[in-house]
Amino acid sequence: MKKVSFYMKATRAFSTVRKSAWLVTLAVAVGGQFYPPLGLLVPLIMISLMGMSLFKGRYWCGNFCPHGSFFDFLLQPLSRNKKIPGLLASKITVVLFFVFFMFNLTGRFVTALQYIEHVSLLNSIGTIFSTTYLMVLLAGGLLAVIFSPRTWCQFCPMGSIQTLLYKLGKAVGLTAARDKKVTVSHQLLCHSCGKCARVCPMQLAPYREFSHSRNQFNDERCIRCLTCVKNCTVKILSLAAATEAGTLMKEANLEGFQESSHYRGEVIHVKELIPNFCT
Repeated sequence: MKKVSFYMKATRAFSTVRKSAWLVTLAVAVGGQFYPPLGLLVPLIMISLMGMSLFKGRYWCGNFCPHGSFFDFLLQPLSRNKKIPGLLASKITVVLFFVFFMFNLTGRFVTALQYIEHVSLLNSIGTIFSTTYLMVLLAGGLLAVIFSPRTWCQFCPMGSIQTLLYKLGKAVGLTAARDKKVTVSHQLLCHSCGKCARVCPMQLAPYREFSHSRNQFNDERCIRCLTCVKNCTVKILSLAAATEAGTLMKEANLEGFQESSHYRGEVIHVKELIPNFCT
């Protein structure tokens, strides 16, 4: 029997921005090597993603990130689409890489200041950011092909910053009305088929978190990319704020489901179905 990969190269929910944002990556990473001021776009991107994360978590990652667009739109067809190694997604890797990245970036800024009399500061800063963008493009691209398109995103320093700011946003109440999460219209309608887990770019499993008291996916790593929503077999997933999620539960059509038995499970293996033709 043919071995079937658990993870599927499913159609991403590409908006116009998500389809074309990869051009920014190439412009900054490659063009910045010849025209350093292009690297000054990066601080603007950082300010935008940090501001958005206070209200909507890692929404930027799934909808606007230039590198994410490059990984999803251009490299997904080339990717082996395998399980991302646990080490790369572990908390210790995330923390250590974040510390290393910030230490390295700070050191480069200090060096730039030392040569401010000989080299334009704006050119130096542009070079720092464009070179960093190029390194992410190369390293993230290699990981995308070897493992899965969003492997880099597991320990991306900008993703870590967004997660920290998202926690702050939740603590001070900024996310209450603006944070839209993956939501199932009603838990009883979910078949636990695992399709959402098989297509998730971040290799998360929304169906395993829905319960009788909760119909939203609360994992902070979720990038709200709509891939699971677009590929849901029974079309019961959407992005919704907390109040909208409550309304969806109340208005869900449960005819035929109230008396049914439900068992919590997890899809751990997939086999190819081979037709058995009778003669």
